[in-house]
Amino acid sequence: MNSLEQRILKDGIVLDSDILKVDSFLNHQVDVKLLKAMGSEFLELFSDKKDEINKILTIEASGIAIAAFVAEAFNVPMVFAKKGEHKNVGNDVYTADVYSFTKGRTYEIAVSKKYINKVDKILVIDDFLANGQAVLGLKSLIEQGGAEMVGAGIAIEKAFQPGRQKLKEAGIDLRALAVIESMSPETGVKFGTN
Repeated sequence: MNSLEQRILKDGIVLDSDILKVDSFLNHQVDVKLLKAMGSEFLELFSDKKDEINKILTIEASGIAIAAFVAEAFNVPMVFAKKGEHKNVGNDVYTADVYSFTKGRTYEIAVSKKYINKVDKILVIDDFLANGQAVLGLKSLIEQGGAEMVGAGIAIEKAFQPGRQKLKEAGIDLRALAVIESMSPETGVKFGTN
């Protein structure tokens, strides 16, 4: 997606060879026009599956805004997995452990069993793909509910990290809007293709 790549080049900050800061437009302060365009782009990327997708699933917190615009584009509900324990979710939940690359720790994620069912065909959406753990955790929740994961849409993929390979080995149809081949504070961001 050229507009996302251009925005990364303009406003993204490469902190080191693993960390890209996009909090001014994607995951802290949100550019809603950009996210609306991203929702439309995901609809186009998954146009071959748009008639079967009936839910969008993401993980809190950074995936929520993107997933909401994707859900709007597909005209389906959006569900997000919560991290940690939440009294308002209850005990009737699907859970999985997910290692967060950004936080450097493992979280338990949970979704109420009311929101993932055998009839669901679910598209997973997230902001970044690094090591693939968030998507694999969401896949586990989907499988626990007897639903089908039809694919994963990622805003920014770090192709130099092992996420894509792990998801490919798990049989996940992965499509990304911006694929970063390499990055460093000195040379900036170099983009590749899906």
